[in-house]
Amino acid sequence: MSGHSKWATTKRQKAVVDAKRGAIFTKLGKLIAVAARKGGDPTVNFSLRMAMDKARAVNMPKENIERAVKRGTGELGGAQIEELTYEGLGPAKTQFIVKVLTDNKNRTAAEIRHLFSEAGGSLAAVMWNFELKAVIRIESEEAKNKSLSELELELIDSGAQDILTEDEGITIFTKPEDLQKVKKFLEDKNIKTESADIEYIAKDLLKLNAEDKDKVQAFIDQLEENEDVADYYTNANI
Repeated sequence: MSGHSKWATTKRQKAVVDAKRGAIFTKLGKLIAVAARKGGDPTVNFSLRMAMDKARAVNMPKENIERAVKRGTGELGGAQIEELTYEGLGPAKTQFIVKVLTDNKNRTAAEIRHLFSEAGGSLAAVMWNFELKAVIRIESEEAKNKSLSELELELIDSGAQDILTEDEGITIFTKPEDLQKVKKFLEDKNIKTESADIEYIAKDLLKLNAEDKDKVQAFIDQLEENEDVADYYTNANI
């Protein structure tokens, strides 16, 4: 159902070298701060809990997490962080949705426009080919050890709409409003999730040749290196 594998993104973030660790922490700090606007208690603010889980997964220091929460709740100063979404065509007319978190939207807009242009693309309306879904991923070994296949009917009763088996693990799709319920079901069964988030999923994927795949991957690398880019979604089947 999805194009570029988010499994790869998660793996890279967890194995990130020290030189890029600061950039990852900066991104996650912004994500936590934005989520904390709805309240600084992760036990009642599910968005904040998910953001903090992401930070802990890449060993972000506790003090960094706490500082980001305080920034979001207004206890610390600093410019307000805005969440913005850009749509565009990347290399080989691939479609991308790019979510950014920034305290300077003019600077970020120019940077995102430049990245698309440099890759041979441009900003353009592509949202029509995407739909919002909650996506939960569970690694193969975890799914196997916890006999996840035996829980499929219970998962569906909890709100799972589709369960996809991939080489890397199990991907569960559900409605955004059911994410918390399905996540809680898995937690109650002591099943560890690799990731849980709301994503833009492409309705139709675009097949690419080897050369175009390399171009798209280079563009994705540029997006990941930009500290304001919180996430991205594509219809590229790579």
